[in-house]
Amino acid sequence: MSNRSIHPCPYRVTFLIDKTNNWIEHHLKQSQKFISESKFTFQTSHDPAEILDQDIVFILGYTKILGPEFLKKNKLNLVIHESDLPLGKGFAPVQWQILEGKNKISICLIEASEPVDSGNILFKSSFTLDGYELYDEIRLQQAAGTFKAISDFLGVYPDFTRTRQTGKDSFYPRRGHKDGEINVDKSVRAQFNLLRIGNNEDWPSHFYIDGHKYVVKIFRTE
Repeated sequence: MSNRSIHPCPYRVTFLIDKTNNWIEHHLKQSQKFISESKFTFQTSHDPAEILDQDIVFILGYTKILGPEFLKKNKLNLVIHESDLPLGKGFAPVQWQILEGKNKISICLIEASEPVDSGNILFKSSFTLDGYELYDEIRLQQAAGTFKAISDFLGVYPDFTRTRQTGKDSFYPRRGHKDGEINVDKSVRAQFNLLRIGNNEDWPSHFYIDGHKYVVKIFRTE
């Protein structure tokens, strides 16, 4: 279904970012490509309660469930999800796909809905890794892919198409501390992707020897 409407410019756009998962905010501040678009006004918020009557709300990295009361307050509530939906719903889709050996990561711009990650798809794109990036480089590529998708969508807005998700779905679980544990009996090469996605500061890779815990931080020296 095509969506076209008459609206006095500029359109109101808010980026809703979770304070507890705000890695994307730094990249947003660095990404000025679409913020200069004259048909939009932009703001950033960490509090859903202060967001009202927006034309578009981009919900970026938000870890809390936003109920129907919030979704009704704005015209379009959009989530970026980095998988080929309906495959890969759930948590940390980029990290899980890297562990599966994938380098091409799909990006879906979907309507926020219940159940989570089941909304209509409004835009699809992808970004590609070379297979050697570490955590910060992966996040940089992910952010670039996110803002390119947003920019491309805003470039055609308000003319867009909703596509329902179809086919078999799958779900990634939330990653926890134990998911970063290295098996001391396996090779580094066999666990390289696990090392790549470790955050050296907040959740570094680790292993145990005879009950003693050791932390592993990884850097590229090239």
